[in-house]
Amino acid sequence: MSQHYRTLTADSPSYYVLALALVALALFGLGAAHYMESEGHWVTGMNNQIVWGLPHVFAILLILSASGALNVASMASLFGRTMYSGWSRFSGLLAISLLIGGLLVLVLDLGRPDRLIIAMTHYNFKSIFAWNIFLYTGFIVVTGIYLWFMFERKMNQYAKVAGLLAFGWRFVLTAGTGSIFGFIIARQFYHSAMMVPLFIVLSLSLGSAVFVLVTRIVGSLSGSLMNPETSFSLMRLLGILIALEGFLVCVFYLTGLYTAARYDVVLFVLVNGGIYTFLFWTGQIVIGTAVPLGLIFLIKAQPDTSVRLVTAAISKVIGSFCLLYVMVIAGQGYPQLMFPDKQVRSTFFDGVVAYYAPSWPELALGVGGVSVVGIIILVAARVLPFLPAEAQHAQSS
Repeated sequence: MSQHYRTLTADSPSYYVLALALVALALFGLGAAHYMESEGHWVTGMNNQIVWGLPHVFAILLILSASGALNVASMASLFGRTMYSGWSRFSGLLAISLLIGGLLVLVLDLGRPDRLIIAMTHYNFKSIFAWNIFLYTGFIVVTGIYLWFMFERKMNQYAKVAGLLAFGWRFVLTAGTGSIFGFIIARQFYHSAMMVPLFIVLSLSLGSAVFVLVTRIVGSLSGSLMNPETSFSLMRLLGILIALEGFLVCVFYLTGLYTAARYDVVLFVLVNGGIYTFLFWTGQIVIGTAVPLGLIFLIKAQPDTSVRLVTAAISKVIGSFCLLYVMVIAGQGYPQLMFPDKQVRSTFFDGVVAYYAPSWPELALGVGGVSVVGIIILVAARVLPFLPAEAQHAQSS
């Protein structure tokens, strides 16, 4: 079945307003990164105990979203779901844009981004960070080739092969991101084989939710939206992925309670972790899991499912952010178990939960990374035909 594509029109004033807002936020984030690099990380909420702060939460959120954003393209080319074929190109564009935004936040949060060239020329293959350099750059290359095959008619016959390679690569990429945490023995909360499958499913559900929201925004700008059949199918898929993610989250915490070395830190997060406990139960369980599942499966079907789908997607993104914030920050803040079954006393915060409060430069850097994603999409979709020409007109939705 032939599919026609078009570019994103810039006739609406909303396009330029959004573009200017994104550029302003991106520049503000760049200024915050320069401020942190010039003054030092003491101007942030990070310290000797918590070295991965709010920017890392944004970076991981964007990187995982990049992997899951290819869901639509994979379903169209590999699983024969032709209803998604019109959005395959945009799916690949969104995946690359999200990964670039996430890596930009990650690099600028290192404190010395100029040293990135050292990490790119001197490899320690015992470190999962070294492997991730290949995984991240390789994902951009593989997805770029995938897009090329979809754009070039002469190469369309090889698009399925490229799609299969991209499908496998994104699973390896997400597994590598989860392994960053799962391989850290020194942190009891991180050290778990469950990190890899949890991150894979989290990327699938989060990427689908982000795809829904971005296509809705782009559709509002271009005057066309996803047709009801595709929207309903995507909503069902999102619900299944959220349910699977919720199951793995339960397994992750239950296995932590069963393991003696991780019992205290898991109990800390679930019961007496203060802000972390609140974010987990309210953000992840209620907003990120119960609300979207209720919207998708419990509310009686209606002809127009766009409002339910968008609301469920927003709830899912909020819940995923809370999940990653608790995982990244609480996992560092809880005191390390230096000597099991022994009491450790010193003047260097041993046995004390580390305090962390995000600062405005960290928030500005994270939001700046998200803005860069939006800028790439607006420019690329304006130049090249990424959007399906047969999408439903906005007024009929």
